Parts: sequence; structure tokens; C-alpha cells
Amino acid sequence: MQTFNNATAGDIVLAMADRIVKNRAYLSEIDGKIGDGDHGVNMAKGFGMASERLKGKNLSLAASLDTLGTILMTEIGGSMGPLYGVMFTEFAEKLEGVEAIDSATYSRMLHAGLEGIQAIGSAKLGDKTLLDTLIPAIEAFDAADAAGKSFAEALDALVAAAEAGRDSTLNLVAKIGRASRLGERSLGVLDAGATSCAIILKELSLGALSRLQ
Repeated sequence: MQTFNNATAGDIVLAMADRIVKNRAYLSEIDGKIGDGDHGVNMAKGFGMASERLKGKNLSLAASLDTLGTILMTEIGGSMGPLYGVMFTEFAEKLEGVEAIDSATYSRMLHAGLEGIQAIGSAKLGDKTLLDTLIPAIEAFDAADAAGKSFAEALDALVAAAEAGRDSTLNLVAKIGRASRLGERSLGVLDAGATSCAIILKELSLGALSRLQ
């Protein structure tokens, strides 16, 4: 059975933060088309702060995710800070005390993050939000796992589904948040939250993939 070590995987969060910071302008550009244009700025600020606090500490993945989640919840404005904050702190809670992370643990982590987001928000699949990335990604991971695929294959399926979910928001009308005021005019534009979620899930899963034993 494939697993990766929790204690030595904290750098995954640093890689994730680096990717978000590099996409700051792109995420704000997307957000500016149907939102208030600050998604990339806020995300880069929060992830950048987490990166500064984590550098050189060699923390576990659980501890690193908890640090990131706490910063996003307490120090970042906008709607996405609390949503991603709770997702990462729920991720961390499911990994706490786990030495070797297997596919079952990874699935529990993903579901806990989703449930955390759903507990504080009212969005559903198809509302043109980050859930249009997150839900299909989790479903693809679980389906691959249930079909007897390896942890690595399930992670590949997750990433592919996350990117397809992100792309699906092009054809959705926003039902939640500022973009919802635009109605049909929100068609043809990617959702910024769905886009950042795809980046996050891809970095998290690539980091896991590279550490599988």
C-alpha cells in the first residue's frame, strides 16, 4: 500500500504557497471580470504570510496546513479567507497524529475540508464557486480508490477532475457572491475561487505523489 510520511511533508504547503503567489495577478484578473478583483491579492497575502512563518521549520504536513488555515481565517479579508481557512484547518485535524498518510486518510482529509466549507457557506455544486472544483475532485479520487486503483492513480484522477471542474465554471452562471449580481453576464469567465482551488489541489496532490513510498 502506498503512503507518504506526514512528518516530512510540510514543504508541500510551501510549494502551494509559492504557486498561489506566482498566480496572484492571474487570479485577480479573473476575479476582476465578474468580482471585485482582489482574490489574487488576498490569496497571495495569506499564503505569503504562511510561507514566511513556515520556512526553515521542517514541520509536518498537518502542522503546516494548520498554520496556513489559521492565518487565512484570522488575518485575511474577503470571503475566501474563512472558507479556505476552515478547509485547511479541517485538513490538518484529520492528519494530526497520523504517521503514514494513505489513500483512506487522504480521502477523510478531503471530505473534512469540504464539510467545513459547506458548514459556513451556502454554495452548492453548479453555483460557480470553488465547490465546482473541489466536489468533482473528491468524487474522482474516491471513485478511483473504490475501483482498486493505486494511491498515485487516484491522485492523478483528482487533479484531472479538479481542472475539469475549474473549466466547467466557464459555462456556469454565478449564484453566490458579488458575481451573482451579473446574472447571465457571468457566463464565459472562469470562477476565481474554482481556479485557485484547482491550483491548491494540484500542488497538494503533486507533493503527495512525489513522496509516495
